Order: sequence, then structure tokens, then C-alpha cells
Amino acid sequence: MIDPARLVRPPALATGDTVAAVTMSWGGPAAFPDRYEVGVRQLEDALGVRVVEMPHTRADPAWLAANPRARADDLLAAFADPSIRGIVATIGGDDSIRCLPFLDLPMIRANPKVVLGFSDTTVTHLACLRAGLVTFYGPAIMAGFAENGGPHTYTLQGVRAATFEPSPDRVWAPNEDGWTVEHLDWGNPANQERIRSLRPTTGWRWLGGDPSAGPLVGGCLEPLDWVRGTEWWPDLDGAVLALETSEEAPPPASVARFLRSLAASGDLARLAGLLFARPGGPDLPVADHPAYDEAILGVIRDEARLEHLPVVTGMDFGHTDPMWTLALGTSVEIDPSTATVRFPEPGVAERVG
Repeated sequence: MIDPARLVRPPALATGDTVAAVTMSWGGPAAFPDRYEVGVRQLEDALGVRVVEMPHTRADPAWLAANPRARADDLLAAFADPSIRGIVATIGGDDSIRCLPFLDLPMIRANPKVVLGFSDTTVTHLACLRAGLVTFYGPAIMAGFAENGGPHTYTLQGVRAATFEPSPDRVWAPNEDGWTVEHLDWGNPANQERIRSLRPTTGWRWLGGDPSAGPLVGGCLEPLDWVRGTEWWPDLDGAVLALETSEEAPPPASVARFLRSLAASGDLARLAGLLFARPGGPDLPVADHPAYDEAILGVIRDEARLEHLPVVTGMDFGHTDPMWTLALGTSVEIDPSTATVRFPEPGVAERVG
């Protein structure tokens, strides 16, 4: 079982800090430089930090694809540099898994820093969890901070709460300002000033279960599925699994199959809770969202008979915007009786010096 008390919490970020932009997967900054540069500028303006690049942050996508060790070296260099306080993923992709053999886990643990990103950055989060470090599932530079017209208020509130404020006992409040998954072509700079349309929020869906608590583990379904059966698969004994789906919109059947694999391994019965994000994918009709709930309950309630397991769906993290930031490895409490998700402990440590 993951013991949150044994994990290292990185020092909290503060205004004026330097953070590194790291490309661990797809070479988005070179493919869409305008979008990347807007993201850097809006990140700096919104959080009051300074962004520095690693040697291969803007490398050609084809070169990066052929050189996973260079990507891993960039991450390790950011951890090793004492002037860098945080690491922010530029964008996701689909092959961070190829960087894993080149990571130095003891060095990562010895140099704790805020690591922020989502989607394929799930793999980096899992590596850091194995190293014993709390990390943060939240916006990336090109998706989140580069939001058209500026980052969403809810997104920035989540980043600040998780990475700047070492305060305990926080309630995770649902977003009430509307959400979007509208796709606007990043290759057209004129789109950057076009605000994406928001759909009305309908709230999270509480699908039963008993009050529970455990360390928060998870990320994007697809990268999680890729590491099943490897040494990078997380310990789910007593954990709350935060699960979301990518912009490729895997269907409800894919979610059901993933959960069935957890049931077959025994992991599903060992979970303390499931938090499922609003499904991603710009072409996925909202009318199809309830089908994901049905697929989840079909496995958890009907097949596995886990009536006690609390399940919350339609949550504000992952591949729809705005997104909250989750401190992975820290404790989370779920209370269906009061419809409350609470973080009793901070994800970052008080600054010393």
C-alpha cells in the first residue's frame, strides 16, 4: 500500500520561481511554436514565474521520437538544477513510456520538485511515484496554460491550491462556470484569440458507495493501460483511482475492459474509490456521457459486486477544460453522503529558505 507519509512532498512554488518546460513525449513546441509561446507567456503572467527551456524542449518532433534518452536527460537535468523549482510538461503524446529505462529514480527523489502535466505525462507521474515523490496531475503548457484568451480561472485556482499553498484540509469544489472540449486548429494563430464555447455544467454524478479514503493514484486511461504488468504499475491497494480518457475518446467498452482487467488482477476489489473525469474528445456527443457511467457500474456493481466502493463521475480533470490539479500520492477522502471530496493534507511542503 502507498503510504502518503513516506512520500516526499516538493517545496511549494512561489512568485518569482523558475520552472522548466520539458518535452517528454510529442514535440509539440516545434510543431506549433506560436501555441507553445503563448502558453509560456500566459503561464508566466498567471503564476508569476519564469519559464526556462531544456536543451531539447523545442527539438524537431521526428528527432524527439527517435531519441527518448534525450527527453529523459532533459527531465533529469531539470531535477538536478538547483535554480529550477518546478517542471511543467509542454504537451502530452503517446510514447513517454520509452523514456522510462533512462530515468534515475534515486536522483529524482533526492531533488524533489513540483512536476505538473497530464495525459501522457501520466507515465512520468508513475515514475516519480515509484521514486517516492508527490506530483501533480494538471495543465500542460500547450493545453491548459495556452488556453484561448487566457487560462480558465478554475484551472489556475487548482494549480495554485495544489502547488503554491501548503495548506491542509481542502474541499475540491466542482467547476460551475461551464466546460469545453471544442477543437480549434492550433496551426491558425488567429484562433488563439477566439474564446472556446462553453457548455453548461451539470455537476458531478455520485453513483453510490460508502465514505472512504486512500492515497490518490491515476491519470489517463490509455497510458495507464500501457504500463499494466510492468514494474511501473502503481500499488492500488487501498488507493483512490482517478481515471480520465484522452481526446481520442475511447468508448465506454474500453473503460469497462480496463476495469475488468483490474478485477481480474484483484486490484479493483482493493480500491478505496473511483473518481472518473468527464470523458474527453471533441467529437464525443454529451448525450453519450451516461454510457460511461453505465459501463463503470456494470463492472463495479453488477460484475464485481463492489457495492461499498464510492464512484464519482463527470469530474473536472483531464481532457476537458477547465481542469483541476490533483496531488498524486496524497490522501483523499470521498463522502457520498455529503457529496464531498476532501484533501486532508497538502501536496507541497513549506518552503525553507
